[in-house]
Amino acid sequence: MNTTRFLNIDILALTQDELLQKLDKGVLITPNVDHLVKLQKDRAFYGLYRQADWLVCDSKILYLLSKLLKCPLPEAIPGSSFFTAFYMHHRYDPWCRIFLLGAKGGVAVKAMERINEKVGRQIVVGAYSPSMGFEKNKDENEHIYKVINASGANVVLVGVGCPKQEKWIFTHKDRMPEVDLWMALGATIDFEAGNVKRAPAIFQKLALEWFYRFLMEPKRMFKRYFVDDMLFFYYFAKQLLGIYKNPFDK
Repeated sequence: MNTTRFLNIDILALTQDELLQKLDKGVLITPNVDHLVKLQKDRAFYGLYRQADWLVCDSKILYLLSKLLKCPLPEAIPGSSFFTAFYMHHRYDPWCRIFLLGAKGGVAVKAMERINEKVGRQIVVGAYSPSMGFEKNKDENEHIYKVINASGANVVLVGVGCPKQEKWIFTHKDRMPEVDLWMALGATIDFEAGNVKRAPAIFQKLALEWFYRFLMEPKRMFKRYFVDDMLFFYYFAKQLLGIYKNPFDK
């Protein structure tokens, strides 16, 4: 498959329909501007990115900027909307048995109920909302292994925020050998539960979904969008000028 190089990672240049047809095993990560900034500083996170099987563009901003590159992306595939397309694509497919891991207490179960009602069968076979700091709690992680293994799930969506979700998947996935496909998809469980609303269509079309999230949570999102993520445009300008260097190529 063709790829598009953004800074120090290669994003798959494929459409959502192509992804739906091909995606059946491995680890799916959906890079956005915030991820790319983290990938300049977090060596462990970068190492996990290099192990991922599927790197798919989550960001309309990256999609638009890719038009300045040699191999532009055919479209953006936001993780939250892709997940809905994924389970609807597999609604009659007995192979697909999903587990939801993430969000606050009760939210994952609510998302499971809503999805199953929409699909018309128990496509989501289990859900669990972990405690704060669960990734450091050996006993809770052991419990998660047991719950996922007992559920019979072969697809697991982990939505506990970046880079925690990606690091958790690669650290623990071997304890759940029956899982074919892992998806690191941030706030998707909240969206599916109706706990958080996605940006209106006009914001999505104008590549301003990030701004809508800022308007909803200005105190929490200000530093991310207006301080940390601004560094991406500096790095990308260096890439266009041919002077960008991967900080981990040493």
